[in-house]
Amino acid sequence: MINIKFRVNMKTLIVGMIALIFFLINYNSLKNYYNMTLPKYIPFRNNFEERLKTENLNAKENSQNPQDNTNTSEKLKLNAQAALLLDAENDRVLFEVNGYKKLPMASTTKIMTCIIALEKGKMDDVVNVSSYAASMPDVQLNIREGEQYYLKDLLYALMLESHNDVAVAIAEHIGGSVEGFATMMNDKARSLNCNNTNFVTPSGLDAEGHYTTARDLAVIASYAIKNKDFIAITNTASYQFKELKYGRTFSVTNKNKFLYMMDGAIGVKTGFTGKAGYCFVGAIKRPDRTLVSVVLGCGWPPNKNLKWTETKRLMTYGIENFEKKQIFEEKKFNPLYVEDGQRGYVGLKIEGDLNLLLGKDEKVHIEYNLPEYLTAPIFKGQQVGSAKYYIDGSLYTEIPIYTTEESKKIDFNFCLIKILKLWSLQYDKN
Repeated sequence: MINIKFRVNMKTLIVGMIALIFFLINYNSLKNYYNMTLPKYIPFRNNFEERLKTENLNAKENSQNPQDNTNTSEKLKLNAQAALLLDAENDRVLFEVNGYKKLPMASTTKIMTCIIALEKGKMDDVVNVSSYAASMPDVQLNIREGEQYYLKDLLYALMLESHNDVAVAIAEHIGGSVEGFATMMNDKARSLNCNNTNFVTPSGLDAEGHYTTARDLAVIASYAIKNKDFIAITNTASYQFKELKYGRTFSVTNKNKFLYMMDGAIGVKTGFTGKAGYCFVGAIKRPDRTLVSVVLGCGWPPNKNLKWTETKRLMTYGIENFEKKQIFEEKKFNPLYVEDGQRGYVGLKIEGDLNLLLGKDEKVHIEYNLPEYLTAPIFKGQQVGSAKYYIDGSLYTEIPIYTTEESKKIDFNFCLIKILKLWSLQYDKN
């Protein structure tokens, strides 16, 4: 019995040693065979780098327009302290003067007040009026302590006639207090990447630390007009409602004259305080575009109508000077070499849709960023590079480049299989 076991173990040991010797003898053959069948594409690496440099150089040269040195701000003369035009479909700034300067914004604040109430409350919520809300200064609906209103009715009063007492009543109902509601407003602003905005009041009355920028305010409005209830309220010409306990009746009328000044006008909100001056956020929707404009500090009494004319000038500029264009470039990439990979190279792909408003003088150039080679393991759908899209030298967006195949790392099993294949090929030749 012992002899049989010993013979079996010796047989296994001898077979193992023969296999090991066979593996070591054939390793160099395998290596040479593998390198011949899967070359490292060194010429391709150099080729790609040269083509990339040439492509980017040409793109940068093409992005410069020597025939037009006129500054855009000189084309559009405005009186507002800050003005901005935004493509509401992607929040790209099309034009701005002091668009990132922190300024008070008066009752345009109520855009955020309304959207928070719509998202956090219900239209049939019953709002109880506090003494603090009833004490707010003009502009007022003159609500009274102890009265009750549907939230929906107060939102119409808020946006059509900009009542400050209504703003506080809504804030206390939704946020528990003005301070609590201001926190909700600021949290929402941060979520929209509006980091140069700080809300203190729901009404927009002048307060220390209450400010925004034309850019942030435009982004907030761009977000708000995507809400169908917000649009329904701000586009209503007039509205009637009753107080719930005592039956007082009210009628409010829309003070936004811009709704009747341009085809496709859809809002949004006026504002005025002694510190902020006349302010207005406007929006128009056309079949091929949605634009949002902002003017802050657009005159003081008696220049009440200046905000309308400057808004119309901004919108007209956006309509006449920008066209919808698809700037995404379909591109085929050569495969990338994979170091230590069972698959010697992997394919690449890029997909995207960049259909946006582009100025007649704006130039686009693209920078493709890819490594010289990859190192296994590589997974299918793995991001390995990107295409950066620049508009007039400013980065607009970055689109990832993915692999279309996987390449596992070379291991013992892979090498053994290759050796067996090599051995079988040699055997067939003999």
